[in-house]
Amino acid sequence: MGRLFGTDGVRGIANTELTCEIAFQLGKAGAYVLAEESRRTPKIVIGKDTRRSGDMLEKALIAGICSAGAEAVCLVVISTPAVAYLTREYGADAGVVISASHNPSEFNGIKFFNSKGYKLSDSIEERIESIILDKSETLPNPSGGMVGIVTEKADAADRYISFLKKTVESSFDGLKFAIDCANGAAYKTAPRVFRELGAEVLVINDNPDGLNINKNCGTTHMKMLKNFVTENDCDMGFAFDGDADRVLAVDNNGRIVDGDKIMGIIGLELKKQNKLSKNTIVATVMSNLGLEIMAGNYGLRLEKTKVGDRYVLEHMLNHGYVLGGEQSGHIILLDYNTTGDGQLTALQLVQIVKKTGGSLSDLASIMRVYPQVLKNAKVQNGKKSSYMQEPEIAAKCRELEEIFSGEGRVLIRPSGTEPLVRVMIEGKDLDFITEKATELVTLIEKKLG
Repeated sequence: MGRLFGTDGVRGIANTELTCEIAFQLGKAGAYVLAEESRRTPKIVIGKDTRRSGDMLEKALIAGICSAGAEAVCLVVISTPAVAYLTREYGADAGVVISASHNPSEFNGIKFFNSKGYKLSDSIEERIESIILDKSETLPNPSGGMVGIVTEKADAADRYISFLKKTVESSFDGLKFAIDCANGAAYKTAPRVFRELGAEVLVINDNPDGLNINKNCGTTHMKMLKNFVTENDCDMGFAFDGDADRVLAVDNNGRIVDGDKIMGIIGLELKKQNKLSKNTIVATVMSNLGLEIMAGNYGLRLEKTKVGDRYVLEHMLNHGYVLGGEQSGHIILLDYNTTGDGQLTALQLVQIVKKTGGSLSDLASIMRVYPQVLKNAKVQNGKKSSYMQEPEIAAKCRELEEIFSGEGRVLIRPSGTEPLVRVMIEGKDLDFITEKATELVTLIEKKLG
């Protein structure tokens, strides 16, 4: 990770870690770098989620963009994937999202898309960082008629909804859905698109107040939606996160259908239609072993990357794949959009349910979920990447890999932001894997703590 940019933009507690000064600098440097090839006044679209700090950071970001001579196009509250789509739709030079995704309201973030709607490469992020932190380039300060302007797009939500509706082939008449908007960016568009497709829609957590985004709701807190689906006899439910780039589903029995199962269901349907490139799904190392076994049983290939949707996307682009994602519900469907899109994914899942005439529960039964235990070992920050250099730890890992060979696995990785080594063990017996994970964490803390 860089000095400012993490795996998904620049994030921190708003007004202390992510300040207006940083937002201004990101706006100015970002506009300069991303729009330098433009032969007209550069245009940058801006969207945000519902956090209270969004207005403050938006104004600072706009000031930076305009000070670089670019046009700031405000989309107001809208999802991250909508910004990626509308960057292309409006022919903009770049897009910016002000959001901290699934994190609590006190956090916020700023992330960029290039003119094609893709997240920035490491090299471009490093250049922006260098301009801000090292003053490596002198930025122009246009004056008079060269100073940038601010415009708004009142039709942004309409255009995005129109795009979403065009991705499905039939109406959703006769289906009843529950939708948890997480008091976030999808609180207007998600209910509307499902209703316009003919479904009966019941909505929860669609009253944002700036502070309740993701609070005991959305993809990180599924209990409310699970209960709501069963209590109201819904066919299924969908939960989004704060910026709606993720979605998790709940079937009619109140059981969670996570990102792994969603990828499996969509992957099989695409394979039937000869639309799944190389019959391959791209997942991360955190995906459940059940997805790998399901893929093998149905003639699919599964390729894994490091944790993080940017690594999934990078692998997809490098190898020409069209479907990938994470267990957390961040699903990328490159035939339609350039980033994870919760609302798009939900629509594709419903379309498959509608086409098969069964239930989401039936479709999700193709994959058995193996128990996973995730524990954190507290270590010295400088030692968190050297765990395999300790002979006892390495030997213990080899021992566990032999124990779980074919019916489980052991995954160890250092935290990107904290002095922790994360230990994940997967297998058939929850009590047994919990015991082994605890043993390994204890050993790591003893040697590296």
